Amino acid sequence: MGAGRLYGAVAAGGFRRYATYRAATAAGVFTNTVFGLILVYTYLALWDEKPHLGGYDQAQAVTFVWLGQALYATLAIQGGGFEIEFMERIRTGEVAIDLYRPVDLQAWWLASDVGRALFQLLGRGVVPFVFGALVFPTAVPGDVGRWLAFAVAVVLAMVVSFGIRYLVALSGFWLLDGTGALQTLMVTGIFCSGMALPLNAFPGALGEVVRALPWAAQLQVPADVLMGKADPVPAFVFQAAWAVVLLAAGRLVQLAAARRVVVQGG
Repeated sequence: MGAGRLYGAVAAGGFRRYATYRAATAAGVFTNTVFGLILVYTYLALWDEKPHLGGYDQAQAVTFVWLGQALYATLAIQGGGFEIEFMERIRTGEVAIDLYRPVDLQAWWLASDVGRALFQLLGRGVVPFVFGALVFPTAVPGDVGRWLAFAVAVVLAMVVSFGIRYLVALSGFWLLDGTGALQTLMVTGIFCSGMALPLNAFPGALGEVVRALPWAAQLQVPADVLMGKADPVPAFVFQAAWAVVLLAAGRLVQLAAARRVVVQGG
């Protein structure tokens, strides 16, 4: 089996694996919809006081909320994807078997996570977004080209999200307990991605910093591409650059971790 077919099969397996959890998916759809409603009414009150906060009008702010709910599980913004299983395999030592398999460890987990993300987008993300668009005034574009650009931005966001979480998971080779790393991932995911508040609304130097971090590529950039607030090409370059940096860093840390396993395991 060629490498492309192999990793395609891994991605399909990741999709099917999450598709079996139907009750959890239904619960996730309900949870995302409820949290979306809470955030929408919070945003409406905030935008009543500060119209055009962050360069958004109310309809765009509401659209941002529902995009966040659609992409929350898709991008595992607070974690909860492959990294938990991977860190457990590191803790138990089973990762030594993974490292000696004739497949690329990073590419394997990336393919599996892409399959998971695609299912979460379709199974858990679409319904809350459609609900929000039907119930509230939103800035959903009718331009097919804008939607295609958004799709590209979401795919790049998936890779960036994986890159962040892969580095967090690899920390398990050095940490006796990965709980702290996972909790840090949760906090940074919510704050730095824009899930709590659009990054465009952050003031001064703080706003400039968070918009330059890789988490901005997860929600803020796809949202701005969809709503016409960002030129797609520079947005794609920003996302792709962070994807390359994170994957390269993950590769280097993985090599260091593999040497650590060899030294400890003999």
